[in-house]
Amino acid sequence: MKRTWVRALLGGLGALLVLVALAAGVGVFLAQQKMQRRVEPPVQPVAYRSDATAIERGKYLYASRGCVECHGSSGTGRTFVADDSGLRIAGPNITTGPGGMVAAYQPVDWVRSIRHGVDPQGRVLMIMPSEDYNRFTDDDLAALVAYVRSLPPGAGQGAIVELPLPVRALYGFGLIKDAAARIDHGLPPQQPVPEGATAAHGQYVANMCLGCHGEALAGGKIPGGPPDWPPAANLTPGEGGVMGRYPDADSMIAMFRSGKRPDGTPIAVMPFGSLREMSETDLRALYLYLKALPGRG
Repeated sequence: MKRTWVRALLGGLGALLVLVALAAGVGVFLAQQKMQRRVEPPVQPVAYRSDATAIERGKYLYASRGCVECHGSSGTGRTFVADDSGLRIAGPNITTGPGGMVAAYQPVDWVRSIRHGVDPQGRVLMIMPSEDYNRFTDDDLAALVAYVRSLPPGAGQGAIVELPLPVRALYGFGLIKDAAARIDHGLPPQQPVPEGATAAHGQYVANMCLGCHGEALAGGKIPGGPPDWPPAANLTPGEGGVMGRYPDADSMIAMFRSGKRPDGTPIAVMPFGSLREMSETDLRALYLYLKALPGRG
């Protein structure tokens, strides 16, 4: 009787392992298909600019909107995720130097990559936060491109996206989305808002937060993030949100500059290398906008 029970248990475990292996195999197959798909969003080119004003604005956006976290301060690429599970992600070289990816880019290609998360051939860019950038005004997109095109040529390599098998399977089944799948490709460019310490300008600045904190900025699991990353904070006021920790704009600005909460504890994951470069005007506007949001517990 005991042997029969043990055999049944082992048989059940074996069948379960076979099912898991089959599911993983299907997931990896689906992932490969999704990585090779082509996306053809409606794209309108934004004309190149090369004037000093545009380059200076682009330099600020590059430094403060997360570009440096993936592509490095020189634009030659940077490994920003690497752990023992086999997960490794590196941003590509976006200069015109050896290994650079943009030497042949035309104005329309920059729009595809930045706003829509696809390369010039329409293939998806796996780890491009285009859901944050597709709301750039045309002026800001042109400024960012102007600065990147002004970078000195440097040696680097293409993007590296090495995903462990479980992550590939989750991506294949749609539980993790790539850049192009997280975007409303029909969304028109945002119209310019006067820059100043206003909630209206703060809403424009807050676009950079959507990729991690969600469309409603209510936080939760970070899409595509490693499993050990903590959930993104709820940025709305009220119960469950973190804005109660910041009674005024100065306290939030101190957090952006230091990477620490008011009680001195460090905040994980947030790209403070970029965030601390944000201007006081942008941060004061962001504070006003976040404090005016409806609470979402």
